[in-house]
Amino acid sequence: MRSVKITSVWSIPIKIHISLLVVLPIFAWLLGSGQQIALYTRLIEGLTGVSLDVAALTAGSTPWVIGTAAAVGLFASVAVHELGHAWAAMRYDLEVESITLWILGGLANLGSIPREWKKEFWIAVAGPLSSVFVGVVCYAALTVLPGNQPVVIFVVGWLAVTNVVLAVFNMIPAFPMDGGRVLRALLARNRPYASATRLAASVGKGFAILFAVFGLIGGGGINPMLVLLALFIYGAASGESRTVVLADLLEGLTVADLTAAPDATIDASASVSELVTRMFSDRRTEFAVEDGGDVVGVITSDDFRAVPPEEQDTTTVAELMASDLPTFDGGMAAFDALVELDQSRASEAFVTTPDGVRVVSRRDFASALEMRKVLGRGDPF
Repeated sequence: MRSVKITSVWSIPIKIHISLLVVLPIFAWLLGSGQQIALYTRLIEGLTGVSLDVAALTAGSTPWVIGTAAAVGLFASVAVHELGHAWAAMRYDLEVESITLWILGGLANLGSIPREWKKEFWIAVAGPLSSVFVGVVCYAALTVLPGNQPVVIFVVGWLAVTNVVLAVFNMIPAFPMDGGRVLRALLARNRPYASATRLAASVGKGFAILFAVFGLIGGGGINPMLVLLALFIYGAASGESRTVVLADLLEGLTVADLTAAPDATIDASASVSELVTRMFSDRRTEFAVEDGGDVVGVITSDDFRAVPPEEQDTTTVAELMASDLPTFDGGMAAFDALVELDQSRASEAFVTTPDGVRVVSRRDFASALEMRKVLGRGDPF
């Protein structure tokens, strides 16, 4: 189990990733160890003018209470940050599938990322603006909290500072942080979306390299969280660029466009020996399996490797074929089908068309992508 739903807001499932269950106790321990309490105490005193007793805040089990409350408050703040994105997306009638809190923060899963630069810009900045709002609310609360509640004052003051830091940090122009999407939105005002993405991704990779350098050779020894963040940002920037390029190349195509009437079929009742003979004669390693004229499965050379030679005459194709493949409607966008194919970790899928069931494979997607690269939009699809 990777994530668990804990509640819903505006009918949006709020989930906790399993990684968060690991990082929350660590985060609480880091803050509750005492050294950071003294540092933040000085900041909070400067904000409020209220004098806090560091000795009292670090006595007994108080640091662990502070650490736990601050950790929970932080991820509640992250949830508000992501709800800001969700609210802006819904204002543009975009679907928000879920919000997931995990080790490096939160993620609002949108049904689609808008390519209109104004929409992406306002959806991206809505998160940091929400964090600033939370920070201002916490700061306002500091002015009315009674001075005899030092733990509450400390936690609320810490959240005021942290939410502002969270907003500023998220505006760094590096995918998948909000600043990366803001940068792409601004670049997309006067250049193609794919080009804007590639340029924004390159900037993000540059920041990832800087984070890695500081994480490895910065003062105070190796910082594993900074190194992890650098790896995540670099991978996310590369993935975002790849995804947009693929979507751009497949734009306007349906999954049915990528299929053709099966030119290599074999009957489900055929033996493995017959299949091997067909593979050699047709110089193919993959066949669509038919039963009564209908496509019912797919078989490849990998499917019969474990069959002993003496059993190849008595083993049928139907016994070995893959039949539990994903099924796509022929009118489905080709890019959406490719995403679902990746998620299912399948190599082929059934495609329902008015002419019957066909098969689409990763090779078909690769051929379409290559054709679009060479021929652009003036292709035979």
